[in-house]
Amino acid sequence: MAEELSPLCRDGVRIAVLEWGPKFRDSDFSGQELDMANKLYFDGGGFLTKDKSMTLAFGRAYGGSTVVYTGTSLTIPEETVKRWGVSDITWEDLRARSDKYIQENNAHLLEDDKINDNNRLFYQACQKLGYRARQFPVNVKGCQGSGMCNMGCPNSAKQGTHRVQLPKAQSNGVTVVTNCKVDRIGQKTIHAAVRPAPVGLPSVWDPGEYQIQAKVIVLGAGAVNSPAILLRSGFARSLPALGRYFTCHPALILAGLHSGPITNYNGHPKSFFCDHFADSDRFLLETCMYFPFTTAKNLAGFGQEHQDLVGRMDRLQMILALALDRAEPGNRVTIDGGGNPVVDYTLSEETLNSLLASMKISAKIFFTAGAGKVHAPAGRKFLIDSSEAGRLDELIAREELKLGKVSISAGHLMGGCRMGKDPAQSVTNAWGCVHGFPGLYVADASLFPKCAEINPYVTIMALANRVAEHIKINARSLLN
Repeated sequence: MAEELSPLCRDGVRIAVLEWGPKFRDSDFSGQELDMANKLYFDGGGFLTKDKSMTLAFGRAYGGSTVVYTGTSLTIPEETVKRWGVSDITWEDLRARSDKYIQENNAHLLEDDKINDNNRLFYQACQKLGYRARQFPVNVKGCQGSGMCNMGCPNSAKQGTHRVQLPKAQSNGVTVVTNCKVDRIGQKTIHAAVRPAPVGLPSVWDPGEYQIQAKVIVLGAGAVNSPAILLRSGFARSLPALGRYFTCHPALILAGLHSGPITNYNGHPKSFFCDHFADSDRFLLETCMYFPFTTAKNLAGFGQEHQDLVGRMDRLQMILALALDRAEPGNRVTIDGGGNPVVDYTLSEETLNSLLASMKISAKIFFTAGAGKVHAPAGRKFLIDSSEAGRLDELIAREELKLGKVSISAGHLMGGCRMGKDPAQSVTNAWGCVHGFPGLYVADASLFPKCAEINPYVTIMALANRVAEHIKINARSLLN
């Protein structure tokens, strides 16, 4: 948004980006898991849903979640856009806008010599099993294979908005105010506070409370915080769908144990995905490699077996399984008595069955790739041996998929300010303008009317590009 609108600065328009998080120096990216998790994520990456059954991961920094994203850059499938059913939005339009950012962010396929064993074994096993698998384009430049994508690249290689779009916007005259939390908004006013941050660069504004007058307000605070700001500001009275239809691709991490070391930690962690089962069983599989604390948290179980497996991380192959959840009105962002966001989300039986099926398929992939043992979160045993590969239906069971026992997480947070024509069932129109409030827009993943059914990064940028276009076309009437 800031980059696209920044040419208006030449005409005397004043544009400010109010960012809750800090702007990090290159030296702030330590490469240490717990240090970076606490610096970069809300609640250190441990933000829980209301019933505490799922962890939600989203960033807080100059550049937002693009700082902690792996940079996978896919165009949304045409069939998904059709399922969204939003008039005035076509796949051709989103594809053209997505192409702009794929090129701008240097998204490309990694060369073969930069693909590690963890990724290569997944792809080769999918080919043997006849499962459709493809390579992710990733937005890196000069990648040194640190494997720290989810904790902020320590080598400045990832081309997120903190490296590309925001610096361009600033060079054109946009002011970026970091360490600035927006509390509430009116139709033309913003109430915010700047606070000193323990890390990163100081804000360009002095610490204190601010009331800002703005002729156009664009919310880009993400699928949790954009609805929360509107809810704190009293917009629910005229927008009954506000906060509702939240989706997030609930996910599980699975691990396969090989007999000897494999290259897994070094190299880009996410090079391939399998969407073979997206239509039939509603899940995706992606390569991944997480760090010791995150890995330990996602293993189901305790004690010596757990300790032994974490102690052999150099032999682990990992798969991330993501369920393609339905947009349900009851899954929603609300706020508590203090105005803090609360995500009230119920994992449906269909979603749980998708996760169950994904574990069985992942186990087949691990064994086909040569793993001797597999850890499935809903397994009857902590480790399933390769000699038991024919008993996966028995050993990975629905009754073992118990909330609280199985660690479910999500990082693709979508919905809450969904697009549509009907103000009773949506919050904005197809251009991100909030129903009934000219000059108030939303431009982030909360616009999604249903889940993206693929990693949403580029689609978020494409939708923001549409919103910016609408503002520019209507700039004269909006700014008078």
